[in-house]
Amino acid sequence: MGEKIKILFLDDEQSVLNALKRTFMDYDYTILSATSGQEALGVLEKENIQIVVSDYRMPVMNGAEFLKQVSERWPDTVRIMLSGYADIDSILSSINKGNIYKFIPKPWNCNELILTISNSIERYFLVKKNAELNTVVESINKELTVLNDQLKGLLEEKSNSLDLTDKILTLHENMFRSLPVAVCGIDLVNNELLPNPCWDDIMSKDWYISGKSIEELIMSEKLEKFIEEIK
Repeated sequence: MGEKIKILFLDDEQSVLNALKRTFMDYDYTILSATSGQEALGVLEKENIQIVVSDYRMPVMNGAEFLKQVSERWPDTVRIMLSGYADIDSILSSINKGNIYKFIPKPWNCNELILTISNSIERYFLVKKNAELNTVVESINKELTVLNDQLKGLLEEKSNSLDLTDKILTLHENMFRSLPVAVCGIDLVNNELLPNPCWDDIMSKDWYISGKSIEELIMSEKLEKFIEEIK
C-alpha cells in the first residue's frame, strides 16, 4: 500500500484505550491514543492518520463534535464512532455532521472491530486512489482542451491557407482562359493537355486536344506536320 497504517483511538478512559491497543497488538498498525478531543486534534496535526476511532461520551468536546472537526480538516481520514447503545439517538442525530463511516457499539466484539478496521483501511485507499485518478483525469482533460484549441487554430489556419490557394488557382485559371493567344497547358497530375478557349477558336478542328494525353500528342504524326507548318 505504500503507507504505514496509523490508527488513532480517542477515549477518556485509559482502560478502554489499553483494551483497544491489545486488540491490535498482533497487527502491523501504528496505534496512537488520546484521552481528549484537543489532544487527539494535536496528534492529527503531527501525524498522518488513516483511521480515527472516537468514543461519543467525552468531556468538553464529545465524539460527534471531534469527528466533525476531523471531517472538515482531514476529510480523507476514515471516521468511526465508538459508544454505548444508550447514546445511539444522540449519535444518529449528529452522525452526518462528521461523515462517520461506521458506528461500533460498546462493548465491542473484537472480531467485528478488527473487520471494521480492515474495511476502513480498504476504504481509505480506495477513496485516495479515486481522488488520484480524478486528479489525473482533470489534468488529461485540461491537456485535451489545450490540444483541441491548438488543433482548432491549426485547422482554421489550414482552412484559410486552402482558401487562399483555391483563390490563387482560380485567378490563374481565369488568366489562362482569358489570354488572347492560343496556349496549351499541361495537367501534370492527370498527364493531360489543357488548351485555353483561344486555342479552340484559332486552331482547326484537327487540333481539338482538350483531355488528350501528352504521349498521345507527342507520338502523333500531326505534331511533326504542325511544326513544319509553323516553320
